[in-house]
Amino acid sequence: MASPTGPRRYHGVVVHEIFDEFKQQLPDIDPAETQEWIDSLDAIVKAAGPDRARFILYKVLKRARMLHVGIPPLTQTRYINTISPEQEPYFPGDEQMELRIRRLIRWNAVAMVLRANHSFSGIGGHLATYASAASLYEVGFNHFFRGKDDGQAGDQIFFQGHASPGIYARAFLEGRLSESQLDHFRREVEPGQGLSSYPHPRLMEDFWEFPTVSMGLGPLTAIYQARFNRYLANRGIVDTSASRVWCFLGDGETDEPESLGALHVASREGLDNLTFVVNCNLQRLDGPVRGNGKIIQELEAVFRGSGWNVIKVIWGREWDELLARDTDGVLVNQMNEWLDGDSQQMAIADGSLIREKFFGSDPRLRKLVEHLSDDAIRKLRRGGHDYRKVYAAYDAAVKHAGAPTVILAQTVKGWALGASVEARNVTHQAKKLSLEELRTFRDRLELPIPDAQLGDEAPYYHPGMESEEVRYMLERRRALGGSVPKRVVRTSKLALPDPSAFSEFAKGSGTAAASTTMAFARLLRNLLRDTNVGKRVVPIIPDEARTFGMDPLFQGGRDLLAARAALRAGRRRNAAPLPRGH
Repeated sequence: MASPTGPRRYHGVVVHEIFDEFKQQLPDIDPAETQEWIDSLDAIVKAAGPDRARFILYKVLKRARMLHVGIPPLTQTRYINTISPEQEPYFPGDEQMELRIRRLIRWNAVAMVLRANHSFSGIGGHLATYASAASLYEVGFNHFFRGKDDGQAGDQIFFQGHASPGIYARAFLEGRLSESQLDHFRREVEPGQGLSSYPHPRLMEDFWEFPTVSMGLGPLTAIYQARFNRYLANRGIVDTSASRVWCFLGDGETDEPESLGALHVASREGLDNLTFVVNCNLQRLDGPVRGNGKIIQELEAVFRGSGWNVIKVIWGREWDELLARDTDGVLVNQMNEWLDGDSQQMAIADGSLIREKFFGSDPRLRKLVEHLSDDAIRKLRRGGHDYRKVYAAYDAAVKHAGAPTVILAQTVKGWALGASVEARNVTHQAKKLSLEELRTFRDRLELPIPDAQLGDEAPYYHPGMESEEVRYMLERRRALGGSVPKRVVRTSKLALPDPSAFSEFAKGSGTAAASTTMAFARLLRNLLRDTNVGKRVVPIIPDEARTFGMDPLFQGGRDLLAARAALRAGRRRNAAPLPRGH
């Protein structure tokens, strides 16, 4: 007789028998041994509590992955960085130089929007998005994004639309855009002068490659771009083996159906040439993304459940020492329970309030930070603002084989813009700064701009094409294949199909009835056989090929399936092994 279903309590935890009982249909070759393992877990929970039991289970699951036991991966992990400090690679750049470059870009991005709104009130533009994402972009520009100057396909980068001021500001420092062009931000009335509000190749055909606004458009098209790159390579049309598709989007943008609607396509096709970078600044246009939840944890479950490789970059390096001394797991537990609304409150709090609210709930937490001043606690950064943490995530993403990767990076919206903008609910709508706020911003960036120049219009600042910063920028881009974004159009002359592909249709069908579908199927067959264009024709028929008489096109279907199976097996053999402790 089946046991009654419904909730019951086990060691103080309510479980539901329908979903949580182990299925009796699964064979157990050694029930006694199984019961010993269960009894051991019961004893741990009873003696040390559920936190200790959870820790041990995580360790066992990690070991099982390393041994390739073949259990499904967790859809959600603890609220810490995926890559631990000992796993981080050597950083090959000059971190201080790249910090100075970021500061120059931050200033000019803000100056462009402020000047536009001073001259044309209400013209719009966004200060806060790029402010939160500057490190995410600059790690890519200086170390990963491949250009096309070497004649290759390069990388395709889908930039988050609201971050366009920062991309324009970088191009200005590189000498690709002039002050006059920056002053025509959002004013495209003069051909060749205006800069479009958001990325769009129709408006700036030599600059932007892809439109990414409306929201959600970038993620969806990025997936199909990565899939198309694979098609081009597999068909021998273009060598895209070294090309990577990068897509930058916001955490609020993931609520758009298009953003997550094709994740399964990327995982099913094994698109390890695709990397999503989600800027998790926890804010959408008008307020929190998940005030009473945790958007990073939610997105991790969605992406992991869809078969993606997930890398979380939540905490900056200042937290490493605290986590290393967290022998009781109390800090990790606090991080797990801390909601996004709490995080936003702490982003605008001073060090004493963070000490009280975040670390004050447990004596062990207070002891962890007793050696830190309030100012040092205030400077405990989010991971998306830590250059080395971001570099480690990108490095792991490009090396991962067999599946696409998403990087979930926590940042603060409006980072470095000052107390009236940083992490405020109104930050997305901020278009202006007061004179005092502008002075504070300049001082924080340590730029040599005199007070006399901080008048009604914020000045642009360029240190000169021969400055150390600009020469470093240009050298890094030369090493990576040239400037990006840059739209390059390359065409080649294609031979037309042989006339015999069409000759039968001029004769008509005689006395036999013929449908347009039948004629189309025969034309498609002829084109597939043509030596000039055959390899460029790919029938994609979701269903009913047999209904419409197209089944002869797929007589080699078994060979195709076998080839795909062999390809997948090869990818698994070539996949990089998990690092120790991963």
